[in-house]
Amino acid sequence: MPTTFAVFGSGGWGTAMAVLLAQNPEHRVRLWSAREESGRVLKERRENTRLLPGVSIPQAVHLTTDAREAADDADVWVIAVPTAFLRETAARLQPARSRDVPVISLTKGIEAGTFHRPSEILADAFRTESLAVLSGPSHAEEVAAGLPTSVVIASADMRLAVWAQQHFGTERFRVYTNPDLIGVELAGALKNVIGIAAGACDGLGFGDNAKAALLTRGLVEMTRFGVAHGAESATFTGLAGIGDLITTCFSRHGRNRRVGERLARGESVAAVVTGPQVAEGVNTAKSVFERTQRMGLDAPIMTGVYDVLYRGKPPTAAVQDLMSRQQRAEK
Repeated sequence: MPTTFAVFGSGGWGTAMAVLLAQNPEHRVRLWSAREESGRVLKERRENTRLLPGVSIPQAVHLTTDAREAADDADVWVIAVPTAFLRETAARLQPARSRDVPVISLTKGIEAGTFHRPSEILADAFRTESLAVLSGPSHAEEVAAGLPTSVVIASADMRLAVWAQQHFGTERFRVYTNPDLIGVELAGALKNVIGIAAGACDGLGFGDNAKAALLTRGLVEMTRFGVAHGAESATFTGLAGIGDLITTCFSRHGRNRRVGERLARGESVAAVVTGPQVAEGVNTAKSVFERTQRMGLDAPIMTGVYDVLYRGKPPTAAVQDLMSRQQRAEK
């Protein structure tokens, strides 16, 4: 029997995932749009012209703005909603959830105020333990274009992780499994903060030496933070950690990198964060700073990003503070 996927969220990543899943003739795919206008445009053009221009949405993908229609008899829910809107959207979708089917999250970030990871938000909203997270270096633009990509699927239930691996994997989309749900989610959130710092490095014209050091020490901070919250250190040297960090910090598609670059070139924070796409690292930087202060964790790069975003510190001053710290042993 065909497997039915309900993909909730028709942004770039949700659209790309629907296109990917629809490549399998044994899959039935429904893509839900939160806004009527967005859904209407998608139906008319069969293309996400704003976020994935030039990528046709195949007829095998059923487009809808009706959550119940998307959810009807679906075998799995795929959630592709930014963290800032995740809880609100999950509450909106909850009435359409007539049975406890697995939920796979594509969301990277940390909820402001609660410090909840996306899987925690979804577990609470949908009252389910059948959860998995797909993460790794995977820009929607490249996945939708069929470029080779490798990702990781994490779950406390390895049967679900293996099932997702089998159904999401293609000849161009390789999926690894990982039991470290906490680490994979935190890595996917924290790399966005370092991505802002990397963009600032580019905007200031600091060159390859500085950027290499930034990524290396940034990964140390990510790992330190993750382990303090129950993650496995090895996760941060994998696809969800260093893999996604490299993509975020170097790619022209990277929204967080672009935020840092624009800030370094003199644009205001208000101007930079306004736009059609969400740069998750902006909110995550605040949540991470609050947590590092509370726990006494050493995270100078991520603190510097917070200072630039929320305290008005010039990027050049933040870099100078990093470089002038007392010299120490590498660890």
